[in-house]
Amino acid sequence: MNLSHQILALDARYNAYRAPNNPQFRTLYLRRRNQLLRENAKKEKEDPTFRRQYLYIRKQLLSKRYGPSESSQLSRSRSASTYSRLSSFDTSFDSLPIDPGDLSHGYSPNRPTHRRYHSSGSFKFLPPPEKTESPPRGVVPTRKAEASRKMAGNTTLGENYAFGGMYHIFDQHAEAVTAIKFAHDDKYRLACSSADATLSVCLLMPSPPSVLCTLRGHLEVVTDFDWSVTNSFILSSSLDTTCRIWNPLSGRCLRVVTDSHACGITACRFQPCNNNMFITGNQKGIINVFNTSTGKSFKGGTGKVSSGICCMEFESSGMVLWIGDEKGSIYSFCFDISSGRIHKSKRIVVSEGNPVTSIGYRSWISREARDPMLLVNVCSDRLCLYSVTDEVGGLKPKAKFPISQKTKGIRSSFCPLMSFRQGACVVTGSEDMAVYFFDVERKDKPCVNKLMGHSSPVLDVCWNYDESLLASCDTEGTVIVWKREQQQHNM
Repeated sequence: MNLSHQILALDARYNAYRAPNNPQFRTLYLRRRNQLLRENAKKEKEDPTFRRQYLYIRKQLLSKRYGPSESSQLSRSRSASTYSRLSSFDTSFDSLPIDPGDLSHGYSPNRPTHRRYHSSGSFKFLPPPEKTESPPRGVVPTRKAEASRKMAGNTTLGENYAFGGMYHIFDQHAEAVTAIKFAHDDKYRLACSSADATLSVCLLMPSPPSVLCTLRGHLEVVTDFDWSVTNSFILSSSLDTTCRIWNPLSGRCLRVVTDSHACGITACRFQPCNNNMFITGNQKGIINVFNTSTGKSFKGGTGKVSSGICCMEFESSGMVLWIGDEKGSIYSFCFDISSGRIHKSKRIVVSEGNPVTSIGYRSWISREARDPMLLVNVCSDRLCLYSVTDEVGGLKPKAKFPISQKTKGIRSSFCPLMSFRQGACVVTGSEDMAVYFFDVERKDKPCVNKLMGHSSPVLDVCWNYDESLLASCDTEGTVIVWKREQQQHNM
């Protein structure tokens, strides 16, 4: 753990003593401390001795003022953080042209990126060595969660996901918006795909929000799309039997790949650990793995499920792929990243005869829940949560939440930040024109919030990486960007 994290952890342990009747102040205090520590983090590299001395003196002063805290006796360690190094990515797109003008929009091929969506690790507090505890399998109130709850200011999950209203409304699409996604680690760049055969890239800052470019070229409904890890490219799929790779800054189409079975393509994804590969699924249930640079398929990179494919999702390491089909089943495939080969592993029936319209993966739901999970939408009026049980994608049912979904391709999302609170949240669209937030660990009344504002079924929802903005889209082509409620306090 670096010195900034140690200082913040020290403050978190004593934070309960500050303004005991004003938890909002405690939350604001730690957020501001965290911001200042990150801004000054570079000083640690220049002269860490000063920071170490500061940490020692502050620890002594806090202990003298408040006494030794319970958690000061806990040893600190890091959990293993596994970030995929995309070693082949820098050379994988040599054949795809980049417009020189893109540099003026802020694109840089050497810009570092971060995968915040898969919370693979963070610092945590462990019990003394003489007391052995097995890792918690659910979100449970253990001593390990004490510092996290203090940093959250003891607010509830519902209070945390309160919204202050609409930030902006986009209506550039003439028909239903089928999917929306914020760019990776970009708070203000949002892409949308539509049934009007176009995609659009929107900028939420500077104000007023605007449409940066419209991606034109598909001839029928755009069913799905995906950002590359560096946000340099967008991959889209359409019922016109093609996939296209776009430059999201200029709007130019860089490559067109046609389905070998002349069938509408319903889902697509970049390989998360090697963006020189992408995967498509079509209406006949056929999966294909393609080389991004050449547009050619890989030998052995073909799979088949029993009916048309509706959605797909990768595990964060890129070694497991889940496919949802029209008959209510989820199939897991093992993926060989080096060769592009795939082979079918397991099948689970979610709801016989009802399409699985969305699959989302998270390695950790919260700092206390380390079970990898799948979030699944199915056309039987429910949102399902599954635990991933093994390395080949086996699933076990964990929870179900009631929503209105009978015919539409509704999608859902995990909240991207690991929760400091007891509980963990997911968000989903619904055919009753509302956006729902569910606490996945609450058995009674799991709905913690509900946003009303759309005038037609809500098809998709997505967060930006720091959860300051939530976007939702509907069947009339409207995209609403919601702003999280932030209370201001004078310090």
